[in-house]
This record gives sequence, structure tokens and C-alpha cells, in this order.
Amino acid sequence: MPLVEVSLSEGRDPAAIRALIHELHAAVERAIGSPAQSIRVIVREVPRTHWAAGDQTLAERDQLAQGG
Repeated sequence: MPLVEVSLSEGRDPAAIRALIHELHAAVERAIGSPAQSIRVIVREVPRTHWAAGDQTLAERDQLAQGG
């Protein structure tokens, strides 16, 4: 049973998340020939205040980009 886990910063449109799930599922099915019903995809949305790079959260980067 293949399991694909993806972590993204929150804020994407639900339709975009659904499209990602579809494409990941299709890629696993093509790549390893797994039966469709056995493929699992988990998408985790992380608050931008809980995701950091270079000691700066994504929320802080957003604020700086907006001139704040």
C-alpha cells in the first residue's frame, strides 16, 4: 500500500489541493503499477506561522514582502 505524504504551507485553494492529490495518485499508479484503491495520499497544510527557513517564518516573510 503506497503512502504519499505532502506538507504545504496553508492557503491554497481546495481545488488546487484536490488537483495535487489526483496528480500524485496518477503518478504512483503509473510509476509502480499499484492498484488505485491501495494508494493513499495525505496532504498536510501547515500554518505559515509554523513553517520557517533561515530563522524566519513564512508569515514573517509575507509581512516583509508587503512592506511591513
